Amino acid sequence: MNIETLNLNSNYQKNELKTFLKKFELNFDETIDYSLVIRKDEEIVATASKSKNIIKCFAIDDSMRGEGVTNTLVTTLLNKSFDQGIFHSFVFTKPSNESIFKGVGFKSISKTDKVALLEIGLNSIDKTIENMKTALKWSVDSNNGLLIMNCNPFTLGHQYLIEKASEKMDNILVLVVEEDKSSFPFIDRIELVKKGTAHLSNVTVLPSSEYVISSATFPNYFLRKEDDSLTEFMKLDTKITAEHFCKKLNISTRFVGEEPYCEVTNKYNETMIETFKEFGLNVEIIPRKESDNIAISASCVRQLLKEDNWNEISKIVPATTLEFLQSTKGKEITDRIKNSSSVH
Repeated sequence: MNIETLNLNSNYQKNELKTFLKKFELNFDETIDYSLVIRKDEEIVATASKSKNIIKCFAIDDSMRGEGVTNTLVTTLLNKSFDQGIFHSFVFTKPSNESIFKGVGFKSISKTDKVALLEIGLNSIDKTIENMKTALKWSVDSNNGLLIMNCNPFTLGHQYLIEKASEKMDNILVLVVEEDKSSFPFIDRIELVKKGTAHLSNVTVLPSSEYVISSATFPNYFLRKEDDSLTEFMKLDTKITAEHFCKKLNISTRFVGEEPYCEVTNKYNETMIETFKEFGLNVEIIPRKESDNIAISASCVRQLLKEDNWNEISKIVPATTLEFLQSTKGKEITDRIKNSSSVH
């Protein structure tokens, strides 16, 4: 059995792989950084790839079943990850392949009708939840709520939403999206949230982890890409939040802001409401805070930064955010925003 590293710079080899994947109703993912194939009579008969710590595009021809191909492909991919200092990996696959990956050591996180997410390595979702429990120290009979926010950057709208949620519950957990694909780095975003909620004694701010709105659970969120996989990733991400974070952390309600601008976020909220119903959980939508009859949003702040409109910015961000934006680091981020066309 000859295993071969695909040359991702070769359009011919990539097209070969794309053709093979189509047989399995799979699309080649352009974020892939390492790809393996096994050939028989010069034709691809098995493949697996990875994008950082996520295994993707796994497919094996029926003629190769029972040949130990899965173990060979996965072991080689994991060894490559180890060489890169990656010791925790995920795999996206069809639910029908779930038992195959469990057979080589992966543990299931969650699945929908069309996609399953499993993991292997030093970290796990159970360890993550236990660490959060330690940080929260909530009483057993408390009434708790959850907010998940990107805060790119933290605005008066975010602050208002957290304040309203904190009035309704004994405790509020705010998870700040840890994935670093936004204009403002995670380390700065979470610090701005902590400073902007310091006056709320029942609010705890923590990193979201790899299991919430991340490249592993919801890659489309950062691409703002609407395709056939969008709904499945929404289902997967909201299901993980419901069955792991809410159920295991004794959270009954997730709060979200009304979304007047982004269609992807609207669809996500609709999917979340349906998913949470299945777990007996609540979703409460809070109307957005407005400024001059316009809903406050982080995207509006980024646009105003491009325009150097500090007068308007000062109306829609807390003093702590404004201070950061006018700092040396804040100005560096603003310069990058001015030269970027990214939606984040």
